[in-house]
Amino acid sequence: MKSLQIKTLGAAPVWTETGTPIPASGEILVRIKACGLNFADTLMIEGKYQDMPPLPITMGMEVAGIVEALGPDTTGPAPGTRVAIYGGSGGLAEYGCFPVERVVALPETMSFEDAAALQIAYGTSHVALQHKARLAPGETLLVLGAAGGVGLTAVEIGKLMGARVIACARGAEKLEIARHAGADHVIDSGSDDLREMVKSLGGADVVYDPVGGDLFTAAFRACKPEARILLIGFASGKLPELKPNHMLVKNIDLMGFYWGGYLKFRPEVITESLAQLVAWHGEGRIKPHISHLLPLARAEEGLDLLRTRRSTGKVVITI
Repeated sequence: MKSLQIKTLGAAPVWTETGTPIPASGEILVRIKACGLNFADTLMIEGKYQDMPPLPITMGMEVAGIVEALGPDTTGPAPGTRVAIYGGSGGLAEYGCFPVERVVALPETMSFEDAAALQIAYGTSHVALQHKARLAPGETLLVLGAAGGVGLTAVEIGKLMGARVIACARGAEKLEIARHAGADHVIDSGSDDLREMVKSLGGADVVYDPVGGDLFTAAFRACKPEARILLIGFASGKLPELKPNHMLVKNIDLMGFYWGGYLKFRPEVITESLAQLVAWHGEGRIKPHISHLLPLARAEEGLDLLRTRRSTGKVVITI
């Protein structure tokens, strides 16, 4: 089978031909139909991701497909079952073996493409806003990078949770996408004064930040007392400059958040969240925004779309 692998950190991934893998005990073999790409994939190529698998790494963190076989002494969904899985790696391939405890059965109403696009982006925003920040109805949520893979879902879920949502993104096209997802107010990060505009709207109760850098600083200064700031990632490439004395004076909570980490110490948080997201999808309350749907042979093009920030929402690879 064909797969896209990282063999040397910092070097371009390479196409590799291997045999179809055989599931071990506790694993299932999946014929992969779709794989969602994430900014974390580009960090993994550079060796900068916080949870690096050993080399060589088959790329692709979240997949959807059809169960082909179960490993020895393994109880799980029967062959032929449509499933979604967060594997952490292994998705940009024709087949993959994944831990059976991470498998989520898919309803017939959900496409493989939507399932591959939903897990990390919606899961990150849902768990971050509900479980971590405890966003309450009527509060003001400021979303940075609001047209990106996770940012757009934060706009959508924040609105579902009853918040007033301020979306910050660069350019009219991206702002219109955020507005369509439910944003009440939009701010152009390329031309508007983020701090002053948010303060003119009363300030932020919760900040959702997958960007970092200068935008974090501006958002921090626009926070209300007792605001909560979620550090989701650093797509700008710059770590934010923290000023603990300002946090103290304004009683601000700064929260680090890594969705995948819950699989290791509280997996039920992820399981319960995914069940809620699948239900919302079935009710038509959420719908993944996929800006690019590409075949496996164009996976490198999809990664470049993320690296250069030319995509909105999700980039999904079909196999």
